[in-house]
Amino acid sequence: MLSRVADSLYWMARNIERAENNARILSTQLIQMLETSDQDVMHRDWEEILEICASKEEYYERYARLNRDTVIHHITWSPANINSLQNNIVFARENAKATRDHIPDELWQLINQFYLDKQAEQDQPMTPQTTQEQLKDIILMSMTAQGIIESTMTRGIPYTFIKVGKWIERAEKTARLLNVICEKTLKEKYNTASENYYYWLTALQIVNGYDSYIKENPPTMNPKDVLTFLIENKDFPRSIRYCVDHILQAVHNLESGRISHYSEELFQILAGIQEEIGRTDIANMGMEELMNFLDNFQDNCHRISRVFSQTYYLVEPVHSSH
Repeated sequence: MLSRVADSLYWMARNIERAENNARILSTQLIQMLETSDQDVMHRDWEEILEICASKEEYYERYARLNRDTVIHHITWSPANINSLQNNIVFARENAKATRDHIPDELWQLINQFYLDKQAEQDQPMTPQTTQEQLKDIILMSMTAQGIIESTMTRGIPYTFIKVGKWIERAEKTARLLNVICEKTLKEKYNTASENYYYWLTALQIVNGYDSYIKENPPTMNPKDVLTFLIENKDFPRSIRYCVDHILQAVHNLESGRISHYSEELFQILAGIQEEIGRTDIANMGMEELMNFLDNFQDNCHRISRVFSQTYYLVEPVHSSH
């Protein structure tokens, strides 16, 4: 396969995953907005949403103050924000178009039609209700795309590049989300247990993991239990461990189980991260230690992306970075 085709498959998957993740984050925030009347809390929450969506720096380059409607526009349809939902949809379509011979026709039709529909809707007035509907559309599009990929693609090289892109993006976002919430918990450790409950419930809702978590844990929202579930659980598809395990397995498949001179660094990084997760004792770590672990993991996600791209001669586009 040509490296430019592999590159487009990889970034198509990352763009779709990033759009879904940011849509979930904003959707959860809009629901929480209806349930709290504390304006100070809401102000801090919107800044944290920008941080999780990797849009904070771009926002403050353009706007002097934090405003709910401006933040919503910035995350959804702002062309100036490289991580906006609109830009991720555009990038996903561009990459899908470049790989039409390697992806199911249904997948191309889904992404292309979704792009055209959202372009036509941009002039509509944006209310919290219409925004929520559009966010649900993005989440459904992403899940439908994943269904098409899983049910129709052979498990060859194109499929593998798509999956690696998705898992790298997903792992980084889970780590970013947990890091922001750990920082919030550390800053507000004097708050009541009910407020801490709210933070960790929000984390589970964002990653669509509440139902799975409750099935495996008592009906309490212990921060260490949530962190263990979202970092170490080997069976939950959005946990950090699950993503790393599957990236490593995918690279093994690409290399037919052999470690060559050009892939050695990539294998070493992935194996090292896997080992670090395995020896991490979350239950006995303080919040500052956990934040250091998550910071380090986010850096490692960028290293994985960089080395993976170098190993397979992919291009790191301008809009790729967080």
